[in-house]
Amino acid sequence: MKKKLSAVFKKMKKKLNLKKIFSKNKDDGFNIFEVVVIIFISVLFGVIVGCIISASDLGLVGREASEELQEVISTYTNIVDEYYEKVDEKELMNAAISGMVSVLDDPYSTYLDNNQTYNFNQSVDGEYVGLGITIMWNDGECVITEVNKDTPAEKAGLKVDDLIVAVDKNDVTKSTLEEISQLLTGEKGTKVNIEVVREGERLEFEVKRDTIQIQSVFSSVKDKNIGYIKIDNFASNTFKQFEKELKKLEKKKIESLIIDVRCNTGGRLNQVNDILDIFLGKNVEIYRIETKGKQKKIYTTDKENRSYPVVVLVDEGSASASEILASAFHDKYKKATIVGVTTYGKGSIQKAVELPGGSSLKYTIQRWLTSKGKSLQDKGLTPDVEVEQSKEYYENKTDENDAQLQKALEILNKKES
Repeated sequence: MKKKLSAVFKKMKKKLNLKKIFSKNKDDGFNIFEVVVIIFISVLFGVIVGCIISASDLGLVGREASEELQEVISTYTNIVDEYYEKVDEKELMNAAISGMVSVLDDPYSTYLDNNQTYNFNQSVDGEYVGLGITIMWNDGECVITEVNKDTPAEKAGLKVDDLIVAVDKNDVTKSTLEEISQLLTGEKGTKVNIEVVREGERLEFEVKRDTIQIQSVFSSVKDKNIGYIKIDNFASNTFKQFEKELKKLEKKKIESLIIDVRCNTGGRLNQVNDILDIFLGKNVEIYRIETKGKQKKIYTTDKENRSYPVVVLVDEGSASASEILASAFHDKYKKATIVGVTTYGKGSIQKAVELPGGSSLKYTIQRWLTSKGKSLQDKGLTPDVEVEQSKEYYENKTDENDAQLQKALEILNKKES
């Protein structure tokens, strides 16, 4: 234990900005001894927190702490209780955990503070409790820039370009965007009073907070009978949305399909499994998971399948779950073509654990391999047809300027003819 702690100390010494943790109004800097003591205590506390987290996952909480860990607890208590200046314990903990995770030298293992955890959970859960609006600052005013369809905000009558001036009778014209967001946030079923200015007229609305579903799947029909589905990320509700959009397209008699996972950085693997289920049939290996040198093969479980041509669009922003989807189509779907540029190359799987204070720890627990046992880590998936995106597209994002989409349409039109 002592050797491991010593190694951590050496690596962490430069990573903690401890002056920020303590009083910012101090005129005199810390002396060398103080800095060394603070670094020592911060890292030791990070180690104990990490051990507690690991013990919690493994069901070890309640076991007697070792002599070394008792020393850490005692030292941490002493520094918090008796250090000559007030210590912000939350900031100390944040810095310690962040520093501990950084020692792993893994870009996908990260510590997320409360706000980052909230945003992360929204992205992977695919829903949140709120009003269904997007707000931004514009020339010193809080403007509603988006009102989602079928949400409490739309039902109450709020509109795009409304200027929010008061929330629950609190004037917010001098508040920050974060402060206004906090006032608008609340539990499901509770109500919030919002006053806005619309075309010079002051209006008042009462909005009841509800669960808002985040749309991650969008569909349309391109060129005759070619269906198109864009997947922004793989959240907990992505498969349901995908299946709904696919059935809508199939009712329109599509003869082929484009699945677009460009700039999709991944998400929940079970959603990918479910999507592949309805294309490949039952008992088809789609990828493998490796844990501590042992591999487990993942198979489809649904008898449903499809046989029309499919193009999967990928780019350098397609990562993790997107790469699993594309590689499975590439390896197992006979009429699939992968179009675009080489994908990101993320071959690891992370687990997120929420901590008591509302923050969370995300760390790597496994790596995944294609159904052929190939790792895409730092390599990515090379498409069947490589197409660089056109410069015109970045200046004017239209279907006509989208070189990769146009190549997909060309391929599918040839297969249909």
